Parts: sequence; C-alpha cells; structure tokens
Amino acid sequence: MKLADFSFEDFKTRAAKHLLVEPPSDWNRSDDDMNERARMIPNGVVTKAASVLVPIILRETGPSVMLTQRTAHLTSHGGQIAFPGGRQDLGETALAAALRETMEEVGLAAEFISPLGYLDGYLTITQYVVTPVVALVREGFDLQAHAHEVDDIFEVPLSFLMNPQNRQTQSREWKGMVRHFYVYPHGERYIWGATAGMIKNLYDRLYETPS
Repeated sequence: MKLADFSFEDFKTRAAKHLLVEPPSDWNRSDDDMNERARMIPNGVVTKAASVLVPIILRETGPSVMLTQRTAHLTSHGGQIAFPGGRQDLGETALAAALRETMEEVGLAAEFISPLGYLDGYLTITQYVVTPVVALVREGFDLQAHAHEVDDIFEVPLSFLMNPQNRQTQSREWKGMVRHFYVYPHGERYIWGATAGMIKNLYDRLYETPS
C-alpha cells in the first residue's frame, strides 16, 4: 500500500473486521521479534500486566496518532517515545487501565475516547505483557503532561505510520550479537522499540491479515 492509497474509511472498515474484540489472553508479539538468537527475554519469565492506548485523533486535516516522549530521568525507557499507558492495577481491566493511565499521563479525558478494539499482547524486555487498546479520539480535549513522566506530547499522521515505506529495520550489537528492530523516523522523532512493534502489529492486523 502506498501513502497515496491510504483511506481512513478503509482503515475503519478494516479495524472493525480485524482488531480483537476482547483483550488477548496472552502475548504473541515481543521485543524479541526478529531476534531468535539474540534474545533478551528469558524463558519462563514471570510477567506483569500493562496496557496502553493507541489514540487516533480525528483531525480535520486527517487522523493522527498521539504519542508521548518520556522524561529522560525515568529508569525504564527514559527519553523514549511511547503510547500513554502503564501497569494494570489488581482487578483492573486493560481498557480501564489504559484510560486511567492516559488521563494521568497526558490529561486526555475518557469522554473523548471511543475504543475500537485490541491488538495482540506484546511482551517487553521489562517483563510486561502489554495490551494495546486502539481508540478514536474526537477533538475538543485539553492536555496536561505529567511533569514527572512525560516530556512532550505530539502527533504523527496515521497515514504515515500505516505506510510500510516509512518503516525501517535497523540493528545494534548486544553482547556480541546483532539485534534487529523496527524504526519509524519522523522528522526529529525516532519511534522504535515496543512502540514501533505495536504500530507494526496494527499494520499487520489491518493490512496483512487475509480478508
């Protein structure tokens, strides 16, 4: 699919058909995708539940995806680009956690959010199984970044992220082995890691899943 071929109406039709209706019970995507030999996640890891919101903002100029840049001092993924989200509290659903964490991190109220469905569970090297909640967000909201956790809030056109020509595969050496990962460079931003993996999952579910 080329960038010029992107249609938001087509995207919504595909989302209704291919997103998960219920949160996944397990994970089948991870930070070790493409790294069978250079694995960082140990076997038999005891996992923790987390969820993130994949907020698609309905702008007049076209839909965009809200992302955050984490503050540099955080011990986990400091300075990286992420979806708003975090750990699920005991007894909390994936959706409830995503909405709560989004409100806490960026000040986006649940009344502006309409969930569309779920992506596959994603296991991170920090041993979290993350449930991504894909949602539409209508305009009119106010944002307030959490001073301790969020350094910046920004948007990237959905059409850019759903264009496979904008996705790169890069590599780094780790303990004498080469690890590969997805990257979406956008202007001065460098989207990689779990966030890039979830964006790739969104593309795969909607555009690579058989009809």
